[in-house]
Amino acid sequence: MPTRPYVIEPMISAKAIAARVEALAREIHDEFAGTDKLIVVGLLRGSFVFIADLVRELDLPVEVDFIEASSYGNAMESSREVRILKDLRGEIQGRDVLVVEDIVDTGHTLRHVVGLLKARGPRKLRTIALLDKPSRREVDISADWIGFEIPDEFVVGYGIDFAQRNRNLDHIGKVRFTGEEG
Repeated sequence: MPTRPYVIEPMISAKAIAARVEALAREIHDEFAGTDKLIVVGLLRGSFVFIADLVRELDLPVEVDFIEASSYGNAMESSREVRILKDLRGEIQGRDVLVVEDIVDTGHTLRHVVGLLKARGPRKLRTIALLDKPSRREVDISADWIGFEIPDEFVVGYGIDFAQRNRNLDHIGKVRFTGEEG
């Protein structure tokens, strides 16, 4: 599927992301100190780079699991209909759980996933998002920890994609379209 030509303008540097992940890990450690195991649940696919860096900074016993939820497909706008494409492998009842999201935009995905997981009876459930776009929120939800609050820009990098491209960038950049559809 052809996409319109675009450039990526740097927005948040790799260095700034690394420093923020380190600071967030300290706060999460304080919240979950004493846990026998923290189950870190990544929302695929966008969170995989963030979750990898975050768990390496956590001085806690961790187990990593994933949920794949979709409300975007290859589009730039949320469909607002959240589908679970891959569920957790393990049980979370009575456990400490941290849900890791790449970006909270409309809030529909995070609200859906949090509701699904709360129904499974975790001991403690907290959320973290690398990026937050509060100006786009359509439902009343916010993550317990936020890496960076950003304006209403379409972004890629550090695991976040546009039509499965640009996940491998070490920074966050804004997508700027440069021409007509090719």
